[in-house]
Amino acid sequence: MRTCVALLGAVLVLPIIQAVCPDKVPGLQPWTPGFSEAHHVTIGYGRKVLLTSSATVHSIEILNGGKLVIADTNLPILLRAKHILIGNKGELHIGSADCPYKGNLTISLYGRSDDSDEEHSYFGRKYVGIGTGGILEIHGQKKLSWTFLNKTLHPGEGNENSYHFERSWGNRGIIVHIIDPKTGEVLHNDRFDTYRSKDESRRLAQYVEGVENGQILAMVVNDEGSNNLEDTARKALSKLGSRHFHRLGFRCVRPQASISVDTHSNCSILELADEAQGWWPGDRLVVASTDYSMLQAEEFTVLPCLTCTSNQVKVEGKPQFLHMGEMVDGVDMRAEVGLLSRNILIRGEMEAGCYGSEACKFFSFDTFGGHLKVRHSITVLSGVEFVHMGQQSMGHYPVHFHMNGDVDQHGGYDPPTYVKDLSIHHTFSRCVTIHGSNGLLVKDVVGYDALGHCFFTEDGPEERNTFEHCLGLMVKAGTLLPSDRDSKMCRDITDGAYPGYVAKPRQDCSATSTFWIANPNNNLIDCAAAGSEETGFWFIFHHVPTGPSEGMYSPGKTEHTPMGRFINNRAHSNYRAGMILDNGVKTTQANAKDKRPFLSLIGARYGPHQDADPFKPRVPALIHHFVAYKNQDHGAWLRGGDVWLDDCQFADNGIGLTLASGGTFPDDDGSRQEVKNSLFVGESENRGMPMSDSRTWGPGGLDHSGRTLPRGVDFPIRGMQIYDGPINIQNCTFRKYVALGGRHTSAFGFRLNNSWQSCPNNNITSRVFFGEPGPWFNEMQMDGDKTTIFHDVDGSVSEYPGAFLVKEDNWLLRHPDCIDVPDWRAAICSGRFAQVSIYIQARNPANLNMKMVKDEYSEHPLELVGALGKRNHYQQYQPVITLAKSYTVHWDRAAPAELTVWLINFNRNDWITVGFCYPKGTNFTIISDLHNRLTKETRKTGVFMRTTQREKMSHTHQTRGYYYWDEDTGLLFLRVQAHNDKDDFAFCSVKGCERIKITAKIPKGSGPSDCMEMAYPKYAEMPVVDVPMPKKLPRSRLVRGF
Repeated sequence: MRTCVALLGAVLVLPIIQAVCPDKVPGLQPWTPGFSEAHHVTIGYGRKVLLTSSATVHSIEILNGGKLVIADTNLPILLRAKHILIGNKGELHIGSADCPYKGNLTISLYGRSDDSDEEHSYFGRKYVGIGTGGILEIHGQKKLSWTFLNKTLHPGEGNENSYHFERSWGNRGIIVHIIDPKTGEVLHNDRFDTYRSKDESRRLAQYVEGVENGQILAMVVNDEGSNNLEDTARKALSKLGSRHFHRLGFRCVRPQASISVDTHSNCSILELADEAQGWWPGDRLVVASTDYSMLQAEEFTVLPCLTCTSNQVKVEGKPQFLHMGEMVDGVDMRAEVGLLSRNILIRGEMEAGCYGSEACKFFSFDTFGGHLKVRHSITVLSGVEFVHMGQQSMGHYPVHFHMNGDVDQHGGYDPPTYVKDLSIHHTFSRCVTIHGSNGLLVKDVVGYDALGHCFFTEDGPEERNTFEHCLGLMVKAGTLLPSDRDSKMCRDITDGAYPGYVAKPRQDCSATSTFWIANPNNNLIDCAAAGSEETGFWFIFHHVPTGPSEGMYSPGKTEHTPMGRFINNRAHSNYRAGMILDNGVKTTQANAKDKRPFLSLIGARYGPHQDADPFKPRVPALIHHFVAYKNQDHGAWLRGGDVWLDDCQFADNGIGLTLASGGTFPDDDGSRQEVKNSLFVGESENRGMPMSDSRTWGPGGLDHSGRTLPRGVDFPIRGMQIYDGPINIQNCTFRKYVALGGRHTSAFGFRLNNSWQSCPNNNITSRVFFGEPGPWFNEMQMDGDKTTIFHDVDGSVSEYPGAFLVKEDNWLLRHPDCIDVPDWRAAICSGRFAQVSIYIQARNPANLNMKMVKDEYSEHPLELVGALGKRNHYQQYQPVITLAKSYTVHWDRAAPAELTVWLINFNRNDWITVGFCYPKGTNFTIISDLHNRLTKETRKTGVFMRTTQREKMSHTHQTRGYYYWDEDTGLLFLRVQAHNDKDDFAFCSVKGCERIKITAKIPKGSGPSDCMEMAYPKYAEMPVVDVPMPKKLPRSRLVRGF
């Protein structure tokens, strides 16, 4: 018999302050309204009631001091209503922050879209509505909202029938476990110190004899177990078939026992990263995909498990797909596990199939769910499950904060408004919508299987909202906005388009996103976008606010607004991209000039500045520790001014990361994009599993074994895609980029089929590939394909620190000492490079092709077709050139009447000489000016005078220059020279963009302006190396693959 002795000393008794639960507040009247769908309930004029049992009514309206509280009882409560309206001074309370609701409550919203009842002018039908001055507080039990797998789940294997035992030193003797052969659970255990005592040996023999037939006996020895092991025990062990009992002497290894029990039980054990607080048998949860397809997410039901640790849950069924639960090649690819069940449920009652709606063209199921809408009220939600909520009509979403203004301290809310610990799943229109509201905290929310953007900010003025530790997965297309729609919806839904307009789905629509952020001044922290038909995180820009928010900010403000906090977010299993920062929405209605529907996707450029003022200092958008893997197209596509990434991870994406600037040259001149201290993995050990679509399964990786592929067996996988620039890449690691026969793979690559220029100030500190004609690359004849270049600052790519990598056939940039790298289709060169952007502004000049020739290599002209469409009213050509060299320019038809030459990336005193081909008899007017792209102001700075002495061109000054017209060859020569200083990373000078404008009066009927035959060999020059090649790093050879 054991005796417990309590030692009592001085006890300090503190007062216990216990919050009064809402249903315990004095003065509440018990209320049992019964069951009648015709019963219209109004609770008002100071009436305060307590619902104590289930009920069905037509509707409930609470206003004018009325108050409804739901009793926290042991019996489940089901409250059915067509709508619940909380009006001015009305209150509905279910639990509180200090006294969460412990029972089981379901609020079920019923009704059809074609009901005869008159709908509310603001809230519509089938809703919980909180109007101006109302109060709604719902607080369910605290549960872990979501976590990660900590052990990989393999298809068909559940880990539920395995037994593992491991023991360190400390308990000597024979350790016995009795194991259930069906579940792998330990039914009983004991320890026998047969080293010290013969009594222990006899007790072991009795114990073994008592084990029931069919059970599993696992035995291990710790330290020593044979010294006093008697014959009776040895015989008992021998009877069981043991042949090792005579070896139970001292051992210096840690004892281990592992048993795999092969049964047909249909359950699995999930090893979790956190304690499964509040996850009870019967709860539903979802495990995210960790492959390219979001459809590999799987739902499970929690089962009882007496032997599970606090970080384990047993679930019914076995996985169909592979779900990673570990770091893979240094990248965190653990699957998210989200809890769907809560003890408070708000749901919509649904019909068996779709009926009476345009949405039936696209969905076979009923999409008229319930919705909750908040307007200028006090609303706090926590611990609530929403299912079958949302409607395929504007303004009716599962959780919708509509035009609330500031709901934090700025608006006088103390504490600030929040929604926490919510599960929103199987919804018919979004998850959480923030519309015209600021400062809302959305935390620990799981959004799953939703139509349209899941976490959605709507009009553009929404700021200071925080999404913290939110999970969204399986986000599908919806019909509401062009950006919600897939290709079929985009083509079939013509409302809002100008008559006759034919939609371009990949341009106008196809942007369904888990997080749709319409203003950069919002915070995303610890969030996961684990599967969308298009994109995980999309930062979009409204040039002016739209809808009821119209006029809330000046045009262009969001494009210059600094980004809020974006920290420790992750995106995977998305089709288009893990993250996009680009594009705007069309803020005007369709018209004859622009036939696209309102809110279609359009172009936009992001350049963050202090106070959203482009005349104030730039403020970089910081993206810290972003993880993107298994996204089919891009890990991230980020376009803008100062966008800086640090400590990010990209793996198994079609293209890891593309940084794009503002186009021809950045709108925010002087800005740059950076990626530092980041990891890029081409093809990781997360190989996925074969699916029915064989196009996405094929050889890959270092061993060329089978694996899922992002876009097909021949898609050229790239880690970092260089588009325009300037970009700066420092201290990044690239792994496992391995090319295969028929598939090009590279750590660095250039944008495919690119008509835009590359900036010579792209700095990279790694296999690289410049492309070749063939699948995905087409003919490699677009201007950007031909002018690619980047600066290898530290030699980590080429092994020549400070060298430039250029396309192998771009002779505008080559010299005799360049080193060819055939595997890369590239050459390693030295030199000083810049751009000459030539805008042609004349009547119908867009169909001209231009040839530019370096005098040192006249036999290798570079032909450019222009970056703009041939139907444009002007064209622009953007060759990258070697400074301090001479060139000529030729046309396939008569030369344009107007040329504007922009000096891009020219520092002060940088120059080139250019001869433009014109027909004989042409007369010229040539001026120079400075153009401020921010203010759109232009100031004339000088004129060019004709000279008969070609060498006099070198005497050019800012106010006066000279041109030389060689009419015999048809070449107009200019010395193009910069006269002002330029900041680092800027394309233009500190005073503006220096330009030379040529106006030519060309004789009518002139033929093509191609002077090649006359110009050469007259102006041919011997190639000269102006900048010596740098010394090679002390390695044996170039690294050709990773």
